[in-house]
Amino acid sequence: MNLWPWILAACVLAYATKLAGYFVPRSLLKNPRTMHIAGTMTIGLLASLTVVNAFASGQSLALDARIGALAAAAIALWLRAPFLVVVIAGAAAAAGLRLLGWG
Repeated sequence: MNLWPWILAACVLAYATKLAGYFVPRSLLKNPRTMHIAGTMTIGLLASLTVVNAFASGQSLALDARIGALAAAAIALWLRAPFLVVVIAGAAAAAGLRLLGWG
């Protein structure tokens, strides 16, 4: 099976989606409701990607330092820390757990 037509179709679709964004009326983009929906959608997408990457390792469940990093980042978010602090807390927790040998 040749994968190149699917890759090219995905590239064209991604480009068309980005191009369509230029044709959205400015009044719609300035609407507070639209901005709120766009903001919450990106948060949900980022959270789902983070959870999937933290727990999935191929076909099995991964119980390693990524879970500790996710927990540290969740605690930092719960304490309403700035985004940069959340990222640093997660990275520091993962590094610390890997240093302790928790893979």
